[in-house]
Amino acid sequence: MDNELDHENVEQSLCAKTTDEELNKSFNLEASLSKFSYIDLDKELEFKNDLIDDKEFDIPQVDTPPTLESILNETDDEDDSFVLEDPTLLNIDTIDSHSYDTSSVASSDSGDRTNLKRKKKLPDSFSLHGSVMRHSLLKGISAQIVSAADKVDAGLPTAIAVSSLIAVGTSHGLALIFDQNQALRLCLGSTSVGGQYGAISALSINNDCSRLLCGFAKGQITMWDLASGKLLRSITDAHPPGTAILHIKFTDDPTLAVCNDSGGSVFELTFKRVMGVRTCESRCLFSGSKGEVCCIEPLHSKPELKDHPITQFSLLAMASLTKILVIGLKPSLKVWMTFPYGRMDPSSVPLLAWHFVAVHNYVNPMLAFCRGDVVHFLLVKRDESGAIHVTKQKHLHLYYDLINFTWINSRTIVLLDSVEKLHVIDRQTQEELETVEISEVQLVYNSSHFKSLATGGNVSQALALVGEKACYQSISSYGGQIFYLGTKSVYVMMLRSWRERVDHLLKQDCLTEALALAWSFHEGKAKAVVGLSGDASKRKAVVADRMVEILFHYADRALKKCPDQGKIQVMEQHFQDMVPVIVDYCLLLQRKDLLFSQVYDKLSENSVAKGVFLECLEPYILSDKLVGITPQVMKDLIVHFQDKKLMENVEALIVHMDITSLDIQQVVLMCWENRLYDAMIYVYNRGMNEFISPMEKLFRVIAPPLNAGKTLTDEQVVMGNKLLVYISCCLAGRAYPLGDIPEDLVPLVKNQVFEFLIRLHSTEAPPEEEIYPYIRTLLHFDTREFLNVLALTFEDFKNDKQAVEYQQRIVDILLKVMVENSDFTPSQVGCLFTFLARQLAKPDNTLFVNRTLFDQVLEFLCSPDDDSRHSERQQVLLELLQAGGIVQFEESRLIRMAEKAEFYQICEFMYEREHQYDKIIDCYLRDPLREEEVFNYIHNILSIPGHSAEEKQSVWQKAMDHIEELVSLKPCKAAELVATHFSEQIETVIKKLQNQVLLFKFLRSLLDPREGIHVNQELLQISPCITEQFIELLCQFSPNQVIETLQVLECYHLEETIQITQKYQLHEVTAYLLEKKGDIHGAFLIMLKRLQSKLQEITHQDENTKEDPSLKNVEETMVETIALCQRNSHNLNQQQREALWFPLLEAMMAPQKLSSSAAPHLHSEALKSLTMQVLNNMAAFIALPSILQRILQDPVYGKGKLGEIQGLILGMLDTFSYEQMKLKDQAV
Repeated sequence: MDNELDHENVEQSLCAKTTDEELNKSFNLEASLSKFSYIDLDKELEFKNDLIDDKEFDIPQVDTPPTLESILNETDDEDDSFVLEDPTLLNIDTIDSHSYDTSSVASSDSGDRTNLKRKKKLPDSFSLHGSVMRHSLLKGISAQIVSAADKVDAGLPTAIAVSSLIAVGTSHGLALIFDQNQALRLCLGSTSVGGQYGAISALSINNDCSRLLCGFAKGQITMWDLASGKLLRSITDAHPPGTAILHIKFTDDPTLAVCNDSGGSVFELTFKRVMGVRTCESRCLFSGSKGEVCCIEPLHSKPELKDHPITQFSLLAMASLTKILVIGLKPSLKVWMTFPYGRMDPSSVPLLAWHFVAVHNYVNPMLAFCRGDVVHFLLVKRDESGAIHVTKQKHLHLYYDLINFTWINSRTIVLLDSVEKLHVIDRQTQEELETVEISEVQLVYNSSHFKSLATGGNVSQALALVGEKACYQSISSYGGQIFYLGTKSVYVMMLRSWRERVDHLLKQDCLTEALALAWSFHEGKAKAVVGLSGDASKRKAVVADRMVEILFHYADRALKKCPDQGKIQVMEQHFQDMVPVIVDYCLLLQRKDLLFSQVYDKLSENSVAKGVFLECLEPYILSDKLVGITPQVMKDLIVHFQDKKLMENVEALIVHMDITSLDIQQVVLMCWENRLYDAMIYVYNRGMNEFISPMEKLFRVIAPPLNAGKTLTDEQVVMGNKLLVYISCCLAGRAYPLGDIPEDLVPLVKNQVFEFLIRLHSTEAPPEEEIYPYIRTLLHFDTREFLNVLALTFEDFKNDKQAVEYQQRIVDILLKVMVENSDFTPSQVGCLFTFLARQLAKPDNTLFVNRTLFDQVLEFLCSPDDDSRHSERQQVLLELLQAGGIVQFEESRLIRMAEKAEFYQICEFMYEREHQYDKIIDCYLRDPLREEEVFNYIHNILSIPGHSAEEKQSVWQKAMDHIEELVSLKPCKAAELVATHFSEQIETVIKKLQNQVLLFKFLRSLLDPREGIHVNQELLQISPCITEQFIELLCQFSPNQVIETLQVLECYHLEETIQITQKYQLHEVTAYLLEKKGDIHGAFLIMLKRLQSKLQEITHQDENTKEDPSLKNVEETMVETIALCQRNSHNLNQQQREALWFPLLEAMMAPQKLSSSAAPHLHSEALKSLTMQVLNNMAAFIALPSILQRILQDPVYGKGKLGEIQGLILGMLDTFSYEQMKLKDQAV
């Protein structure tokens, strides 16, 4: 028999007294529960289109789920976490968090976790969603908790559980039970028992609110009857002694509960009553020795889901330090899923939460679990075979660590981060709706129980580290509300109704945001919606009514807040900020009646507001989103823009408005006076169904100057262009400037316009007016465009008798007007006949045009008497032929006349038809505008497939006949042509080029790769004699470029080339070739001879010579000679080196010997410097003693004083010392 303890009754005086007034002001729990709590799942399914419908990742079915024993026997180390058979689908690290088509609250970046936290800024969710959560202090409960602590030593609050009652556990072992009115109903336990059991560490109320389970810090468990307050069970042996109860939870079965202790173990508690004796049987579900569980969560279902196929399994989710497990307690113990966390912060708190959600119109439980900053969602379903199937939904990446996760409904979740900030998230879009600071709650943490301080702290370091932020027992949710237990208070949070959210923004004076939020409710796009029910149309109507109220308030506020003083710009800016909002929402709500009556009347009280209102309508009118404006507003609108001199805006508005209700004549007059031609035509067409009058008005303006041969003004050109477009629209059945003519009027309008155009005379015509004035005027204004209009109209004509007659009539008039008058240009005449040729070329043509007229046009265009407009006449005739007019001419006569007129493009067109491609070359060469295009033409004929061998041969032969012409035109292009197509006939080409200059240019382009010719030189196979011929021409025409050209040429004989250079006395080139041949000494002698001659020029130079180019020549020649010696000294022996360097030194010293110290030579100092340069360079190849000996043996220097050669010797010694020092440094 159970040992039952009577609970102590706490006297009413110990409870804090609360007046009725205070209770009314405080949060009424009963009202809130009835209003917001019992949200049936059936009601939620009314919004099934808005519910979660995520992309899913199916976790494969486990054929043989692991047994609980096998899991217990596995090591539970962080480095060796448990995984299923296919870890790639379950391991968090392997799932691409960015592969879902949705935005997360904050993407998870790689890098140091400490640098990731708190650095990202969220968008201003308040302006978008308003205040989503309403949070209130439960004043009655909070006051009584404080009073109990003071008066009966209840201690501080430690745990809370909420159902239709609220249970609060305390640190001294008491459980305070409050009803829905915040009145204290029961005080269970006593401080003496609290001293024995310790603090209450966990609470749980069963489904029917009849039983309360209390877990204690020292490990005991008690069960209480909440109706009578009796202690039913006191359980001390359900789990190992010395461990605190971290969690205790009823399942949906009132006889079955589960608990979790600070040793990390999980136990199943089965309550029985046999023969009046209450018992409790305990079974270990998970042993802490194999892995510590620190969070458990059984699946609870609402009464309406009691028959759901999942409920029979009595699912339990458990979170250890490394993985999640989902097991079934019924009908027998079975493991259905394990899921490893992956790597994460060891101090983060594991969290679990179940909720039933609708996915694809099926309601199933979803498990949310997280540890750290990633929330995972698992959807649990039962398949046809009866097995449980788990699918992974998109997970949620955060930028903060969580310490609590709560479902507030199937679409909205509330997260609490480690710095006590609440985040309200829409689960489907993962959008953050609101953040709320709850530091004022002073949340109770369960750290002492996780560390098991009451039993000596015998827990693992890992569990103690997790417990630092554990607040499992401080937060409880029930019926869409979340309760937070503070050290001295209890707070409740819930979603605001849609109306509350809108009103909250209004109280904050955020009218624009309130309207935007209300519109999101109206459109069904808002998140976390509460209080809107019924079908979509009913919901829209309710929201629309509220929006209308806000709009009236907004209009009143706009007028009241208007600045009374200041510049007009300030007032305009004020109304521009506010009035467009009213207009926008009235039109969105389709309340034009409201907009143009009450709102317009109200805003018209202020002239500035009225103007801004009218300007707001413009974009809607122009986009055809606003039709049916009242006559008064339409009139005010036009007058307003007219007063502001915005006539272009007026025109744009008129053509989008129904102007039948306005004074048509007045509008027409206004349009004509302000040159609003589009609007004028529109008013005539739409207002009076009159299509001819606008044309008559425009013709009266542009016809007189055209007939007089005057140039039109810009304004008249605009009118003429509009007239052409208008005629085109009428003949095509389109309204001007936009839209379509009513179908029943289209034939009538076309006939009226045609009859108008072909009138013999205009109304009120003067006697001198020529016939067909309208067609004549349009032809003079823009012949090509007018004929294009007719061509489009002819295309649109049906082939009936009347249409054929109209076409023929128009053509006859065109010919009569243009052919019988000499005041049209060749281009205009050509345009007409090109138009006719296109019409005649149609397969279903019914027009007749006398062929003689085409011959007359040909004579007119090819007239040799008239040299003016040559290009224009040729282009016109070419267009005529290309349009099909060639069939109207005799081809041989056409070619003769074209050649005579030098219409080479016409000739090319004709030769192309007859495949006489060789003759086209003459056309290009004779045409100064296109002569350079001949190369591309020849290349295309010879390379593009489709031409016969005979045709290609004739083209090549023609090119050969004109080779001198081609070379003189573009030598490089000619050379490229020859090299590409007839490289084996290069010698033939050379023979044809008698002009030596042209031959030189051709060969240079062919052989010198620097000319840029794109030909492979190896494929040319040029014979050496051709290259030598080119070198000889180069020596004649460009001797300065011979050496640099020889450096890039390859195919030539050295001996023959040396003879050529000697013939033209190009000594440097000869020396270069001798050096290349290997005759170094011969090359040196030539260079030395040149140097000596240059030095001789210096010695005989007059002292009075101001300019001294010869000294520079000496230096250049000497440098070249030194370079020759340096290049070759490496390959010579000592004697051969001396044969080069000593003669060079001798040559440089010779002029100095001739000058005495008493009368030094003009350039003696410069020559000494140059001599030193020779000595410095030769010292690298000739031994220093040998150089000194040679200098001292010289008869002149040998007899002289040492001072005369002192400078040379000292300079050599300095150079020697410097180089010796550098060698030592390098050796070191």
